[in-house]
Amino acid sequence: MKKIGSLLLVAVFAGAITLGAYKLFIEETNYAIITNENGASIVNTSLTPSSAKGSGINEVDFTTAAETTVNAVVHVKNVSISKGPTSIMEFFYGHEGGQKSQVGTGSGVIISSDGYIVTNNHVIKNATQLRVTLNNNKSYEAELIGTDPNSDIALLKIDAKRQLPYLAFGNSDNVRLGEWVLAVGNPFNLTSTVTAGIVSAKARALMRNDKSFIQTDAAVNPGNSGGALVNTNGDLIGINTAISSQTGSYVGYSFAVPSNIAKKVIDDIMEYGNVQKAIIGISPPIMNSPYAIENGLNEIEGVYIDNVREDSGAADAELREGDIIKKVDDIKVQRFVDLTGYISTKRPGDSVELDIERDGEIMTVPIRLKKSQTITLPTMMLEVKDLNEKDQKRFKTKKGVKIVRVPPAYTDYGLRGKVIVEVDGNKVEDKEDAKRLFGRISRYGKTSITMLNDKGERERLIFQ
Repeated sequence: MKKIGSLLLVAVFAGAITLGAYKLFIEETNYAIITNENGASIVNTSLTPSSAKGSGINEVDFTTAAETTVNAVVHVKNVSISKGPTSIMEFFYGHEGGQKSQVGTGSGVIISSDGYIVTNNHVIKNATQLRVTLNNNKSYEAELIGTDPNSDIALLKIDAKRQLPYLAFGNSDNVRLGEWVLAVGNPFNLTSTVTAGIVSAKARALMRNDKSFIQTDAAVNPGNSGGALVNTNGDLIGINTAISSQTGSYVGYSFAVPSNIAKKVIDDIMEYGNVQKAIIGISPPIMNSPYAIENGLNEIEGVYIDNVREDSGAADAELREGDIIKKVDDIKVQRFVDLTGYISTKRPGDSVELDIERDGEIMTVPIRLKKSQTITLPTMMLEVKDLNEKDQKRFKTKKGVKIVRVPPAYTDYGLRGKVIVEVDGNKVEDKEDAKRLFGRISRYGKTSITMLNDKGERERLIFQ
């Protein structure tokens, strides 16, 4: 019996040794990776959600995008001539005032192999000579093809006699908050410099609420203007334009014109020679005004329609004051800049679909975009349009401009809907005439404006 027990014990030990040796030296190890798709529960042990990719930045490769981008970003030198101060000797002896050269610098992005370059309008403004230097230090004279001050975009052309590296436009509508981006430019006259950051915000408004920017925390400094903002694939998603700073240098916020807007502006300049601006034809209330605050308009998610412009796509689609725009095509609209940023990528004649809330119900309305029929007059900032046939019959005149929007400073004068026919005794033919005459108005003198009301009666107001 003891012998049998001993043999059993030896057999158990031998089996254990054999199994252990197999597991250790022969069997391949299989690891099971538990993900959300497996249905396993994941519990965070802190209040801060952990990244699915661990440390995040260590797993992002910027090198390919950086190497591609630096060769397509150029240095732009703007030489302008300004008249120097006139000395007392020049005053008496009639010598012409000295002329001084002023040099400004910025960046640009090559967008085609034959030498087209996009930059900022403020980089090339008032230039008498433009010179572009590539990343390989070769320098070329540049021709200004066109510019759009409203979007701060300009198009240049160089003749390099060879194929140039360039960046392709990406789709800025697909940019996501928190996405890694690179800013490439020539800050402080340094050659191509690369900085990294994330997208901090989209559809950010600066000063004016009808201009849309991508906000990042990539370091941007003077000289970066006109440079490239790219994603980690090297796609051009923005043109670096501005920083928010009290010192003039980077403090954590930088802004870029979205690539979809820049591309549309460039396409328009190349095809038409100017920018084809499309509008829906609605105006929101002025946010944070007493009227908006008292009526709770500041708290609305979407764009509240305060005014529908005559002869616009919105008027044709019978949009009403009080409607709230919630979506344009597939883009969610929370603020006016969300709407204008998307419409800035369209041309007159294009169509979009608006989801609007009316009396608590959501309805989809197709809108055909039109060219703006109005202009904003200098000094008083009145928005006016030329008279259509209906206006001419109603006011019994074929000349003049109709006031369609009034700034807060003049809301108590009852100007909206009236027709301006004279300014300081000078007749107003059309909106371009009105723009010229209002441009002469002094802020420190008296201005006489003659108008017609809807009964055809003449009214005269003197502003001081």
